[in-house]
Amino acid sequence: MLTPSIQAAIDQSVLCWLATVDAQGQPNVSPKELFTYVGTQHLAIAQLMSPQSVRNLRQNPQACVSFVDVFVQKGYKIKGLMTLLTAKETDYAHYAAKLLQMAGTAFPFLMVLVLEVAQVAPII
Repeated sequence: MLTPSIQAAIDQSVLCWLATVDAQGQPNVSPKELFTYVGTQHLAIAQLMSPQSVRNLRQNPQACVSFVDVFVQKGYKIKGLMTLLTAKETDYAHYAAKLLQMAGTAFPFLMVLVLEVAQVAPII
């Protein structure tokens, strides 16, 4: 689902926005600066400082991630189910590898949020 043009848009984006909801249905939107795609079916986001997003995702794994290039006013909205992976879990290294390269030692993180892509829509 993450075509080469969508992957290029992700690569060009400086921020993405993660939308979650809590148990009462109240929305939360959090900016993320360390993110990438893994193959064509997954997004990986480094969990740096978003305890509310993590709490919400533990209660309801449905999430939406948006990318918008502010200069052309276009981007993508990607929806799916989010999995929270810590360094102790088997798949962590697979999803964290590119994020760890991007972060270097400047931004340590202990969790990766992995979105399994279910729906992609353009933002125009």
